[in-house]
Order: sequence, then structure tokens, then C-alpha cells
Amino acid sequence: MPNHRPRYFIGIDNGSQSSKVTVFDECGHTVCEGRQALSPYDTPRPGTVEHPGDDLWSSIGAASRQAMAAFPGDVADIVGVGVCTIRFCRAVLAADGTLAQPVMSWMDERVSRPYEHTNSRAAYVTTSSGYIGHRLTGAFKDTAANYAGMWPLDPDTLDWTEDEEALRASGIPREMLFDLVQPGDVLGEVTAEAAAHTGIPVGLPVVATANDKAVEALGCGLRSTDTLLVSLGTYVAGMTTGPRNLPSPRSFWVNYASTPHSYLYESDGVRRGMWTVSWYRDLLGEEAVAGAREAGLSVEDHLNREASRIPPGSDGLITVLDWLAPTDAPHRKGSILGFDGRQGRFHVYRSILEALALTVHGTCGAMADELGAEYQEVVVSGGGSNSDLMMQIFADVFGVPSRRPQVNNAAGLGAAICAAVGLGVHADFDTAVAAMVRPGRRFEPSRTHHALYSRLGEVYREVRDHTDAIYRKTYPLFG
Repeated sequence: MPNHRPRYFIGIDNGSQSSKVTVFDECGHTVCEGRQALSPYDTPRPGTVEHPGDDLWSSIGAASRQAMAAFPGDVADIVGVGVCTIRFCRAVLAADGTLAQPVMSWMDERVSRPYEHTNSRAAYVTTSSGYIGHRLTGAFKDTAANYAGMWPLDPDTLDWTEDEEALRASGIPREMLFDLVQPGDVLGEVTAEAAAHTGIPVGLPVVATANDKAVEALGCGLRSTDTLLVSLGTYVAGMTTGPRNLPSPRSFWVNYASTPHSYLYESDGVRRGMWTVSWYRDLLGEEAVAGAREAGLSVEDHLNREASRIPPGSDGLITVLDWLAPTDAPHRKGSILGFDGRQGRFHVYRSILEALALTVHGTCGAMADELGAEYQEVVVSGGGSNSDLMMQIFADVFGVPSRRPQVNNAAGLGAAICAAVGLGVHADFDTAVAAMVRPGRRFEPSRTHHALYSRLGEVYREVRDHTDAIYRKTYPLFG
């Protein structure tokens, strides 16, 4: 019998808060990983949010070197790299492919407007995946599945539009755009310069994926229309899958999936979702740290344990998660309502978690109504899914079982799946998902708690009708 050597894939996950590089085997098991936090955003003026310096590439290099230093096997058995980066970023490059200016974050208001050619060094306009792919391979190619937003992409053909008026409206001449490929296509090979920066072996093929949410969905095994995926990140939203580009939906938008010529339907979301959880944890400061130390737990586990002792509904506290106002309602602010002396710090914490679930339940319910869908299960991914309390709240709010993926780094695994399919290790995406994705723990809903959250949800849907009027009056005073 032939001696089958192991085969490994590197999944690069450049997220909003950190870059993670993980080596997976062909069955989806994590072998080793590295992580590097991103630097705080630069906000030199209102509406401008930039990644400082060359932070995306620098952080990927640091995380990659950590992962490669920890790899226990023969690097000759690593067969490819999948690259997943933050969506909705805009990178303006000089002719040699280096940055002509800092990468614009997805929160930068310029990315929602047509490109304006104000930099004389600008030769290319691309996404974060286009930029990182170029740094790895030297090629000016990018995945078509990361061009949702203000780009001249035809959403049906997944190629640049042939409509000259649409091209002009984008502000980007065709010669400034990268060539497009599909998820699973090879972008190029790791250059010597990139190998020196990352520790990844020179010559490895680099495979295109999609946008970070779509790659995460693939890594969670989202393949069925009756499953909802909730991604707990800086931006929190619900997603389901479908085969068609649906024009002008009312309650969701259509994103590009990690399977070529497939789509994700994505609900409205919560900006600064898990950021708000971290904000409150840090606000507690030494008080939370001391309690965790005394209990022999991490701060997060300490907060979750104590908040799990708070009754569902947090004794009447209602949190509205507008810590970052939407562009169409700049007056909005976050709110915590309902204090009456019964509540303490852990009530506030639980109320924030409940607000995440209630908000997503409302937006995903509207999406389900429009699609004619009925969700039988909620898969919850991201760091917040490590919390048993969070998982139980989602099950209780939705009234259906919730489960977490076994591999927490779903975006990294999705990137590895794209590499495995693109390099022929697995025959297709369904085969790869079946081989590499495994479900984690499942949480069953409580009927009693679901009934309470259903009644609370009716109240929650009306809260902004009242708080908006207040914040419209305070907005001229405080912004």
C-alpha cells in the first residue's frame, strides 16, 4: 500500500481585532497557531478610520512566524495557504504594490462612497484581501467574493461590470482594478520576500477565499437553508445561504459566499457588538480582575459565571446596542434602561449579552419572513460562542437549539477548506466541509425562558422609537 504522508493547510484569518494564522490537517484539526493583535485604529479626522502604518501585513507576518515556529511536523507536508481578510476595507496601492496610504477600515465613511483619486501615487484600488494576496504572491489578483459594497462588480457574473456608466460611477478606472478569480482559485505562490516576512515556505500556492464573514460561514459548515449562523465579532449579524442573487431585498442584503457563484443572505447587524462586551469588561477594571483571580478563573469566565446567576431578563434592564451609530441615524447612542436598585454589575453584563441575542433575533426574523425560511438551528461562532451563558441565551431567545463549532477559529478553517478544494485534496466544497468541519456542543432552549424573551422582544422592538427622540435633541449638544 502507498505511504500517504500527512497534508496540512495554512489558514490566514485577518480579523478586525487581530490576525490569526493556523495550520490545519486535512481533517480540519488544529495543529498549531499564532495570533497578533492589530494596533488601535487611527482616526485623524471625523469619519476617517485607518489601519496605522502597514499593520495588516505586519500582524500577519508576526502571527505566521509564531505558527510556523510551533509547527511540529515536516514543512514539506504543508501544501497550501488560504487567505481570509476583513471585508469592506479599501486599500490604495502604488505601482509596486506597496501601500500608497493607510488601509481604510470598514468603519471609514470613504468606503461607502465612490473612490476619489486624490493621491498621485495611487496606481491600484483593491480590498484588504487583494493587498495581502499581492504581498504574499506578487500577483495583482483578488477574489471576486470580497467586492460587496462600492465596487463596479456585476453581482450575477461575479466579474467587473461591462456597464461603462457603472464603472465611471465607482470612480475607479478599469486599469486600477485587480484581475478577479473565484474562491478556490490559486492566486499565485509565496514569494521569497513574503517567506522571509512570514516564515511560510517559499513557493507554496496561495488560494483565494472570499470575505471574512463568508469564509467564517464555510468554516462553520453553513450549507443548509434552515440553519442560521450568528457571527459574534466586532460586527454581529445572522447569515443563511442561498443559490441566487436576490435583487432589492427589504430586510437583509446579499453577500458573496465562499462557494463560487453562491450567495449569503445577511441580516442587519450590530456595530461594535462584541466590542461592547469587551468595553464593559474593561470598564470594570481591577474589580473584575480581582474577582476572577479569587475564583481562579479568567475575567470572561468569572463574568459569565456570575451573570448566569442573574435571572433571564436581568430584572428589567434593557440594553440598546448603539455604541456606534449607523450612518443613517448619527444621533443614536447606546442605552441601558430600567435601573431600580435591584441590579448590579453582573445584571449589566447579562443585559448586554441578551441585547445581542434580541437584536439579532429581530433582524433575522425579518429576514426569515422575507425568505419564507424557518430556522431549525442556530450556529453561533466567534469568541463569544465560548461562553455557555451566551449560547444558552441564544437558544432561549430563538427557541431552537444553538450550537458552537468544534473549531473556534471558523474563518481560519474556512480559508483552509478553500485551499484544500483549490489544490484538489478534497474534491469539492461539500466533501471538504464533511471532512473538515465538526459540530461542537449543542444547547437546548428552555420553554419558560423562551416565553419570557418573546414578550421582552416585543418591548425591545419599540425602545428606539422612544430613545431616538431624546438623542435627536442631545445630538446638537454632544454630537
